[in-house]
This record gives sequence, structure tokens and C-alpha cells, in this order.
Amino acid sequence: MASLSQTNFTYTIIAFILLLIISTQCGAQISPTFYDATCPNALNTIRAGCDASILLDDSSSIDSEKNALPNFKSARGFEAIDSVKSQLESVYPGVVSCADIVAVAARDASFAVGAPSWAVKLGRRDSTTASRSLAENLLSFTDGLDKLISTFATKGLNARDLVALSRAQTIGQAQCAFFRERIYNNQSNIDAGFASTRRRQCPGSGGDSNLSPLDLVTANSFDNNYFKNLIQKQGLLASDQVLFSEPMP
Repeated sequence: MASLSQTNFTYTIIAFILLLIISTQCGAQISPTFYDATCPNALNTIRAGCDASILLDDSSSIDSEKNALPNFKSARGFEAIDSVKSQLESVYPGVVSCADIVAVAARDASFAVGAPSWAVKLGRRDSTTASRSLAENLLSFTDGLDKLISTFATKGLNARDLVALSRAQTIGQAQCAFFRERIYNNQSNIDAGFASTRRRQCPGSGGDSNLSPLDLVTANSFDNNYFKNLIQKQGLLASDQVLFSEPMP
């Protein structure tokens, strides 16, 4: 990914939101004004994993979360975060965490494509280690509705929160391997014309890393097309379509 506003997502954007929520339960006291005194230009600089553990590369002691299935070749833009961190370090060394950079960058990138803005609470601490096993078990493109609801419930979120946050899937792209089964072998809850169109970019075999927009109509806009697609049985990922096709408990 060349810039924060061109991020290619699979299911990582919702997983990232969950990580941000987890971060508010950590020991640090977070506030939107956390850097006002120590690094007043932090937000302006950022504009140009909750604990940023996803940024850690493989080493003798770290099995990087970048290699976890939900992230591999999907979560991108790490070099953009590194660049912002470098700029901040040159002015205020050791002050702004990568975790806060990721949180603010997510807000600014979302706002740039039409999402509402919000005040980001700051003051997160960076992780010094990673957990690939936890990254492997966040959310999956094959999850059914019960699994999605139960996963959100472990973070204190309900079914309404699940539906609202899933709207993030209105932007970004998914790899062919993550939706091939749905467009080739699902006859019950997918529009036939939609499936045929999607097969052009996703062959029955090979091309696992081929990217396809989650929303073909307004791929780079944060709007309500995500929900309209589900009503028309045009959700690209099976885990998206279940929000409409399966009854809420």
C-alpha cells in the first residue's frame, strides 16, 4: 500500500477496531489530549494491533502477527506508519507510541473516504512482543453469525455493534482465496450475476492473492452500499452476507 487512504483490507479492519477497544481496557490512562503538552504537533504529523504489535517483524523471539492468516498479504501500509514514527521521533523522541499512530491514522484514513470523524483517545503503550496465535483467532471470513456475535460479546459488544462496525467493509479489497468458495459453490444466498462478475477476477484455482473490491459500486467511499449489497445478496465475504441472510438471535 502506497498511502493510508489506499489500504487493501480483507477482514482486518474490523479486527483492528476490536483491538482498539481492547486497548482502552489496558493499564494506560488514555485521553484525546494526551500529547498536547509533550508533542503538540503529533496529530498533524500523523495526518500526513491496538498496541501496534502487528508492526513487529519476525526475530529470534518474535513470531510476527503479519504472518497470521487474517493479516498475511492483507494488512498493509506498515511503511507509512514507520515513516510517521520516524518524523515524530526526529522532533519528540520517545514520546508518541506507534499504537497511537495506528489509531489516529485509522481515523484519518476513514474520514478521508467519507466516514465520520471522532476524537481518538491517546496514551497507548507499544507492545514489545507479538502474539500470532491471538491474531489467528480474531475473526474469519468463514465465521457464521453465532461466532461473530460471540466474538464481539467477549469485547463487551452486542449484535447491534457488530452490524454497525461491519459497515467498515464498505471500503477495501479482499483476496480471491477468501471468497472463492462463496462465488463458486454457494447457490442459496448469492446473486448469480454478482457471482459471475466476481469470477472474472477470481479463477476456480490459482490466483489466490488476486484482489477484488468489497464493494464494486463505490469501492473507495465510506457509505451505505455495504448494507444495500447484503440485501441484494451481493456481500463478497460469507461472513458479511450472514448478517442479512441469517436471523439475529
